[in-house]
Amino acid sequence: MAATPPVCEFGWPAVDARLPGVDGLTHSIFDQAGPKGLVVAFICNHCPYVKAVIARIVRDAIGLRAHGVGFVAINTNDADTYPQDSFENMKRFASQNALPFPYLYDEDQSIAKAYGAVCTPDFFGFSKDMTLQYRGRLDASRKEIGPTDLRRDLYEAMVMVALFGKGPSEQQPSIGCSIKWKMSAQE
Repeated sequence: MAATPPVCEFGWPAVDARLPGVDGLTHSIFDQAGPKGLVVAFICNHCPYVKAVIARIVRDAIGLRAHGVGFVAINTNDADTYPQDSFENMKRFASQNALPFPYLYDEDQSIAKAYGAVCTPDFFGFSKDMTLQYRGRLDASRKEIGPTDLRRDLYEAMVMVALFGKGPSEQQPSIGCSIKWKMSAQE
């Protein structure tokens, strides 16, 4: 089922946590920040929206590094109900897509809840002081890859954040598969 997150709540503070990564290490979310900001992306392995744009996510994460913006991805889906999103499958997904950023597992879903994540993909762009400046889409792609000349919403917004510390006032929300919550996480 498709879901759309709410608009950006400018100035909202990022939440840190230490989560296991597919590389076998435990990573702090904040340690992934660059000197000019951080993108926290909630993704998963099986979502057709993520699969359609994963190469573009990789491209933009690499491009943002040159602007001093770090990148981290988090899978929070219930792997008991959706085994395609298991930690072992995360490792395969990261390898197959040559993810150049940490891919972390939020098994108890507490970080997704703290961020208010709604769908995969769901992007949160923070300034260097770790306040929210972007909550929008990667680009206008949906379940299929859009044309190569689509406006790069996330990339352009985060370059703006890197340069000026503020995100654009007009933002288009992301759209994707709803987060697969555990029954206890919904209560």
